[in-house]
Amino acid sequence: MLQTGDQFLVKKINKSIVLETIKKNGPISRAQISEVTGLNKSTVSSLVNELIQEEFAYEIGLGQSKGGRRPLMLLFNTTAGHAIGVDIGVNYLLAVLTDLQGNIVQETMLTIANLSFENIVDLLKQTIQALIDQAPPSKYGIVGIGIAVPGIVDEHGQILFAPNLGWENVDVKSIIQGHFHLPVTINNEAKAGAMGEKIFGVGKGIAHSVYVSLGIGIGTGIIINNELYKGCNGFAGEMGHIPIEPNGKKCRCGNRGCWELYASENALLEQAKALAIPPAPNEPEITLAHLVTLADEGHHEVINLFNQVGEYIGLGLTTIINTFNPELIVIGNRMTSAEKWLINPITRIVENRSLAYSRKQLRIQFSGLNMHSAVFGAVSFAIDDFFANTRISL
Repeated sequence: MLQTGDQFLVKKINKSIVLETIKKNGPISRAQISEVTGLNKSTVSSLVNELIQEEFAYEIGLGQSKGGRRPLMLLFNTTAGHAIGVDIGVNYLLAVLTDLQGNIVQETMLTIANLSFENIVDLLKQTIQALIDQAPPSKYGIVGIGIAVPGIVDEHGQILFAPNLGWENVDVKSIIQGHFHLPVTINNEAKAGAMGEKIFGVGKGIAHSVYVSLGIGIGTGIIINNELYKGCNGFAGEMGHIPIEPNGKKCRCGNRGCWELYASENALLEQAKALAIPPAPNEPEITLAHLVTLADEGHHEVINLFNQVGEYIGLGLTTIINTFNPELIVIGNRMTSAEKWLINPITRIVENRSLAYSRKQLRIQFSGLNMHSAVFGAVSFAIDDFFANTRISL
């Protein structure tokens, strides 16, 4: 909605500043908010009272005195509403219900066997409905649904191409929004992962970072100057499809020799099958978890397999390092479970192949959020969207 009238625009901006200050610095007093923001005390007091009435903030009692009256301390009301985040993987669906600070209230993990669009949409609806039914009562209820997908997503949330799911030009946003009558945001899962790490993970306080999602495929999310870099049409980060073998294998994207064909979970599993490594007892196919177990038990072929894949991962990371000169590279998604067997070949290749200047202040770290990076990012997009719309309605 177009804002008219200077006083309403100023109030909107000031109220947003006060709310963000409480969210980031609480418990905090009105006087401290005035000091931090530079807003006068009467303005802060008025805006805080509105936020309390709207249940976005509440008073928690008296703080320590600095020579005068003890101040009333304020805290952000994280349970004023809840959000749902979903990470649609190639063979899994991870969904969480969180409060407005991203704290998980409920979580669901499903294995996807049937990759048809209709089946995944049905699972998505069932999973979201189950989380809605489990949500505690709150002032604003479910404020939004964030969905992360392994594919190319435009600025309107349209999924243009998800090769590993076999999707092209599908409008999941309209389907889910129409079904639940709630705001829905759709984003690429690696971009969501980058935001998840920036807000909740090892990327906190890092201005320049790259999140590398190592799953069935590979995607990257790029943070430059504390902002998610999307490119001119929102498609930046498809580095899993950088060719590293000129005459390599054919990729689902239509190209040949893409990085993800040699450095992803899928590449690992395909090579394990080629070596006739048997699956775990009572399992129909070989899995990443089983390969990690075999490596831990000293299986030489599997250890060598991890070493080869780790070297290919390192080659791709070298391109990222030389191109973006990040402070931090975060490796996330399912391959984090194999950190023990991947970190040495990755480090060795990066040290041998990347420019010394580019890696001087670099850290490479496996995600502590494991598979939750993207789902936390999806939640953050939904919550940000809610607060953006709330501010506009002032």
